[in-house]
Amino acid sequence: MAERILVVDDQRTNAEMVAGLLRNLGYDVQIALDGATALEHVLVAPPDLLVSDINMPLMNGYELCRSLRADPATALLPVILITSTEAQTERIKGIEAGADDFLMKPVNWPELFGRVKRLLRVKALQDEVKTLNARLEDRVRDQVSQLQRLGRLKRFFSRQVAEAIVAGGEDSLKPHRCEITAVFLDLRGFTAFTDRADPDEVLELLGSYHAALGRTVDEFGGTLEHFAGDGMMIFFNDPFPVDRPAERAVRMAIQLQKDFEPIAGAWEKLGHQVGLGIGISQGEATLGVIGFEQRWEYAAIGNVPNLAARLCGQAGAGEIVLDAQTEQDVAHLADTESVGPLSLRGFQHPVAAFRLRSLKA
Repeated sequence: MAERILVVDDQRTNAEMVAGLLRNLGYDVQIALDGATALEHVLVAPPDLLVSDINMPLMNGYELCRSLRADPATALLPVILITSTEAQTERIKGIEAGADDFLMKPVNWPELFGRVKRLLRVKALQDEVKTLNARLEDRVRDQVSQLQRLGRLKRFFSRQVAEAIVAGGEDSLKPHRCEITAVFLDLRGFTAFTDRADPDEVLELLGSYHAALGRTVDEFGGTLEHFAGDGMMIFFNDPFPVDRPAERAVRMAIQLQKDFEPIAGAWEKLGHQVGLGIGISQGEATLGVIGFEQRWEYAAIGNVPNLAARLCGQAGAGEIVLDAQTEQDVAHLADTESVGPLSLRGFQHPVAAFRLRSLKA
């Protein structure tokens, strides 16, 4: 598209001559015969460059230039002023008014054309910068909006689920099948503790427990499905895939036991015996959002999470119990011992199970 130039001169003959020469160079040129009309042209069809005579009635070139500079929309519009009076005085006034360039009459046409070309190049660069800034502002606004949305979602979902919603929308959490490693943990001795302890002590223990373990779950990239009282369900490999989910789950479980030791020690000094039991299983599960309009949860459903919960029930304080598939996947790095087969509620056949003893050096 040809650059648009507005020529302003109260002498129509002069305006037509300048306009004609510029049109011959391929520019789209409009004419205004006074300053007020020029401002109307600028509002209706903003030009890329304005060439104006200084000596005009009602609104001279300086006043026109100052009006343009006072409006943020035209503050950077390139302006060339042309005069037939004393050069030095007019040049100073033109600079003070905000003109970008200055020419004397009679106009040296090659000089005018050169300065027009230069200022249009400057205008094109300014427009490019404005476009880039606008895109950057849009991206920043979008990112701020996503961060705000993510912050709100994190109150109800785990970080991984919240990020999946922000990145792909709610459609990314529609029901689907996926291979996951599920980790279930709860506290040994918690029921007896709640029977004897003050309610404030119960909430204090749960607060320490959730805070310490929650940080570790997040560090290992686990998806926290839910926590209810002393029970927590975490799974790996959904909604975002991860490398070696079974290994990651086992390493997290070991770290969780370490993180809980100071909490258990502090409560033991107060006469309360509490410990952490963990069960881990692996396989295909159904995952998706469940609930109702006022309350949604992202859940894993099927034998895998159920088995993790049952294996957790078989784990003593400080123990981690694995199903056969998880044990097979971590056999190269973990020492285990068989504790099965186990007869577990909800499972027709005995289940092979293994107690995790340690990681190999």
